[in-house]
Amino acid sequence: MTATTSTTRGRVRIEPGAKRIRTYLGGVPVADTVHPMLVWESPHYPAYYLPVSDVRTDLLVPDGEIVHSPSRGDGHTYTVRAGGKEAPGAAVRYVDSPMEELRDLVRFDWAAMDAWFEEDEEVFTHPRSPYTRVDILPSSRHVRVEVDGVTVAESDHPRLLFETGLPVRYYLPKTDVRMDLLTPTRSQTSCPYKGDAEYWSVRGGDTVHEDLAWSYRAPLPESQKVAGLVSFYNEKVDIYVDGVREELPSR
Repeated sequence: MTATTSTTRGRVRIEPGAKRIRTYLGGVPVADTVHPMLVWESPHYPAYYLPVSDVRTDLLVPDGEIVHSPSRGDGHTYTVRAGGKEAPGAAVRYVDSPMEELRDLVRFDWAAMDAWFEEDEEVFTHPRSPYTRVDILPSSRHVRVEVDGVTVAESDHPRLLFETGLPVRYYLPKTDVRMDLLTPTRSQTSCPYKGDAEYWSVRGGDTVHEDLAWSYRAPLPESQKVAGLVSFYNEKVDIYVDGVREELPSR
């Protein structure tokens, strides 16, 4: 296959990747390849399928279980044992798949493994899609955020984050946010493009809205421009840009 070739069956799309991919368990490299395949099992991001020739198959123990996919066929599951750790069912092979490209590949469950690397950079949450781009731009547009009619943030120097497939997010300096109306929560999320986010609930009038605002205290290098800034869910607040109320995006 060439770098521009892709195969589709049902909702599943397959195409070759160009990055070196490694995955570890118990400190042991279980797979190391420069010929990964990107398989879109869902529309939002791909999974990595790795050539069996680049997998430590001596670390895979058959489970005797089969998982079925309408598009990929029957998958035989394996427990991964490495470095004193065990990950039951963490590897799957579709040796008789109707999609010929999958037959000599191994799929590892992302969360079951200890670490994943694209080239020499550790990647979290899920593989990065080559079709997702994040642009962060400084702006002089006036942005005001209302919650239940209460202005909770207002800034003339926001940073605008444009991410493929998502509404534009407005990141505002904490000095332009009514932090007295925000209460930290224990919620956290992780993004392979931006890093780990912390959250706040926001009080508007007499109502407290859980996890309405977030911030990346120490974002990944490509998203450093939003470090320490606060953003609000466009879908759940009223945002005015240069005095014009933004339409609510679909949730």
